Amino acid sequence: MDRTRERITRAAIELHGSIGPAATTMSAVAERAGVTRATLYRHFPDEDTLFKACSAEWRSANPAPDPAQWTAIRDPYDRLARALPTLYGWYRSSEAMRANLIRDLAVLPAGIRTGIESYPRAVADVLDAGWQRRSRLRRAAIGHGVAFETWQSLAHEGLKDTEAAQLIIGLVKTAALHGTRPRSSGRLITQERVGDR
Repeated sequence: MDRTRERITRAAIELHGSIGPAATTMSAVAERAGVTRATLYRHFPDEDTLFKACSAEWRSANPAPDPAQWTAIRDPYDRLARALPTLYGWYRSSEAMRANLIRDLAVLPAGIRTGIESYPRAVADVLDAGWQRRSRLRRAAIGHGVAFETWQSLAHEGLKDTEAAQLIIGLVKTAALHGTRPRSSGRLITQERVGDR
């Protein structure tokens, strides 16, 4: 990558991470990069082209955990215990950028938007595999637990990533215990407490 293109890409990444994609204009990128608009458009003819370039650059420097790495862990609780702190560590290291991207999803190029939206589902699919029974409650708990917004809420409550992971694992255990029990009067039967087992 030539130096001018690299400066422009870095400027866009900095703006996306600080003010978000929706508020980032081509003029602001040119100003931050110290180039004219003509130079900017010579390297990136439109916003989508620029966004794709800076997205690829940012992902290369901040790779998301690959859900496939957890598929070899047979025990589903062990899988959760390994995956969630790793996932939460990545969320912590990329919080500002990810929060801005999620907030501004509507303005992102379709391919990038799809990737952002599908990642937590892919993680949830891996973490919901390997259980003895299907459970809507357990799947919902896992889906909730892998969401960036869930981690962010827990982190803003002052929880460390390991503490947040333990809390979500407890939620998933509760859902796993009670999510397959018979229903009575439209409510789950929950006479036993999780700690009693």
